[in-house]
Amino acid sequence: MAEQTFSIAVIPGDGIGPEVTAEAKKVLDAALEQEPIEVSYTEYPLGAEHWLATGEALSQESLEQLKSHDAILFGAVGADPAAQRSSGLIERELLLKLRFSLDHYINLRPVRTYPGVATPWRPMSRSTLWWSVRAQKGPMPGPGTLRGGTPAEIANEVSVNTAHGVRRVIADAFERAEDRRLST
Repeated sequence: MAEQTFSIAVIPGDGIGPEVTAEAKKVLDAALEQEPIEVSYTEYPLGAEHWLATGEALSQESLEQLKSHDAILFGAVGADPAAQRSSGLIERELLLKLRFSLDHYINLRPVRTYPGVATPWRPMSRSTLWWSVRAQKGPMPGPGTLRGGTPAEIANEVSVNTAHGVRRVIADAFERAEDRRLST
């Protein structure tokens, strides 16, 4: 019997997103086979296909439903060529809306190396675990264009970083480093 139950929202997305999220669920289920943890999945058909059919990337109702879950497994979005012509609309109205609404600010990428397996950094003689802690892209007023459709067209993307945002990312990284130092 499970001691803990987690509810995971799944947004498979577009392009390779559904294929990748299906495999990610298999990996998570396999990793938890010997643990007293149960996971339930609820799929949300959000992404380019949903937007093309409804004209809405993420409704307030869907956002509130997503907030009720313990985690969100998010696939790739915006792969449909018709959605790509909308200049990042899916990414802004779905991905960024979720990040801001849920106050996500850390992009955490754990990396493990194994003895004898060459890496881009150097051949490793022992197993190493390290974390890449970086900020999610900040609030983006762009992308934008000037003189669109002309030979002088200019594209830009601006990232805005606040002192508050930078401090909490740095604090998170230092806390993770300190926890690792104390546990070794």
